[in-house]
Amino acid sequence: MTLVRCALALLVVSVALPAAAGDNYALVVSGASGGDAYAKKYDGWRRSFVSTLRDKFEYPADHVIALAEKEEPGVSLATRAQVQRALLDLRARLTKDDLLVVLLIGHGTLTGDGDAKFNLVGPDMSATEWADLLKPLSARLVFVDTTSVSFPFMRKLAAPGRIVVTATDSTAQEFETVFAEWFVKALTEMSADSDKNGRVSMIEAFTYASAAVRRWYDEHNQLPTERPLIDDDGDGVGREAQSQGADGSLARGTYLQAAGEPVDAPRRALAARQAALEAQVEALKARRSSMAPETYQAELERLLLELARISAELRSKT
Repeated sequence: MTLVRCALALLVVSVALPAAAGDNYALVVSGASGGDAYAKKYDGWRRSFVSTLRDKFEYPADHVIALAEKEEPGVSLATRAQVQRALLDLRARLTKDDLLVVLLIGHGTLTGDGDAKFNLVGPDMSATEWADLLKPLSARLVFVDTTSVSFPFMRKLAAPGRIVVTATDSTAQEFETVFAEWFVKALTEMSADSDKNGRVSMIEAFTYASAAVRRWYDEHNQLPTERPLIDDDGDGVGREAQSQGADGSLARGTYLQAAGEPVDAPRRALAARQAALEAQVEALKARRSSMAPETYQAELERLLLELARISAELRSKT
């Protein structure tokens, strides 16, 4: 048996042991609504998501940044300057072991050069501008754009170790979307927890929301005008929930909710190292086609052996 197979066998034994990285952070933006009816929906989805993170998942107040069309206690105005300020602040605070979720709620528009914009109060921000601000980020990233014409965000933001979700799979899908409602609900919906481990992973939330979107259009006797996609292998292509493909392995082990068990400092450090190594394995797989076979094999072997060692040490502390 090769060293890689030995390491994989050890990892299978430890698969039930949840990995916990550093701290969790969130940037939640509900942009320009374009009318009272939209504003009511967007505000409701934003408040529900923020409440889930702060009250149910116990995110510290300063770890959740909320921006909206109108200021209110704890919520700043969703302007270009505020988004830039928030992301620059997060870039300075986050480490490679932390997780940042960015959720965009509102309207999207298509630019003349095929890029997309997220509508803010005042000047909008394009997918290219979002990508430039997030490129230096060292933390793990879950980026969810629930708007119409969100597909270009996938191509712009995809990178190894990242999870990118869009509500649409083409720039032709310019109509109002409902994906945000069901993605937010998925995080607290017991039926979304398909593996029954007490938490909803990002692949489970995506799958639940995608099915709910299809059901919504069926119930309203409408042809679907949104097809959600997920990308987590860094190629910027993505797949639908019901389709086969490589995307989903990273999202399957990524949670916005912590495991919920007390973790002492040494165990937390080991768990953070485990999560970081798992992310490195996924990033390496995404680069495989550009690497020499022997280089890829050697690096994969090194990472898997280190993962097996960390997993064994974690098991000894349970």
